[in-house]
Amino acid sequence: MFQSFVESRAVVMSQGPAARIWQSSRHLHRLTTRHATTRLLAVRRLQTRAVSLAASRGCRGLMLQDEELLRMFEASGAVRRGHFELSSGLHSGTYVQCALVLQYPRYAEKLGRALAALFSDATIEAVVSPALGGIVIGQEVARALPEPKSGASAGVPAIFAERDSGGVMCLRRGFSLRPDQHVLVIEDVWTTGGSTLETIQVVEEAGGRVVAAGALIDRSGGKIEFPVEASALIDLPIASYEPDECPLCRDGSAPVKPGSRFVRSAR
Repeated sequence: MFQSFVESRAVVMSQGPAARIWQSSRHLHRLTTRHATTRLLAVRRLQTRAVSLAASRGCRGLMLQDEELLRMFEASGAVRRGHFELSSGLHSGTYVQCALVLQYPRYAEKLGRALAALFSDATIEAVVSPALGGIVIGQEVARALPEPKSGASAGVPAIFAERDSGGVMCLRRGFSLRPDQHVLVIEDVWTTGGSTLETIQVVEEAGGRVVAAGALIDRSGGKIEFPVEASALIDLPIASYEPDECPLCRDGSAPVKPGSRFVRSAR
């Protein structure tokens, strides 16, 4: 199924990013007015991303086409079909397990460089990611960013926030931030954006300043609003449902929890 999706994208590749987003909508449920609005937002965001990638020269970035990006996920089996309960508590018939593509260092490096290129105009002195999903891609993004003008020559540090025994997101393991240190928050997948929002709060409480947020995949259809500039490498709208509205549940199947958390919390 995913192979067919990639092939259908190749057919419309010459028509530009906007056409590809609208082509993907043919495989989703009928659009409501609200969904149409978010789809338009996704188109604008993807067009901006394409321009940003083409103009990036300040970091060790890598220009990748959407088709090449999706093939990495396909080759690693990262896009799974079934009945899933996401970390947000929502249900979906599709789950993107970024750990499966990031397990390969060459893929992880390419994806990190491409994501870092979206923020080439920003001054970034640290990358902070929510554990567990954001750790590997956060490290690769930090590696690709230019050396900060002030600080050690070891490069941009990549640290992560994690949950304490009470389930509260925080910095542990001796991680800290300088007052007003410019931070980029990096996540693997956005569904509701909950983990990224929590991480932004952690950074601010630690004295840092979040200048932007990024993710490999935005599966929300452009619905998430962050208090900072935010860009995803791939806009891949995938339907998700509240448990009491899930058509898969109505068909009698039981969801599985494929993520790194087994307790329900916002992601």
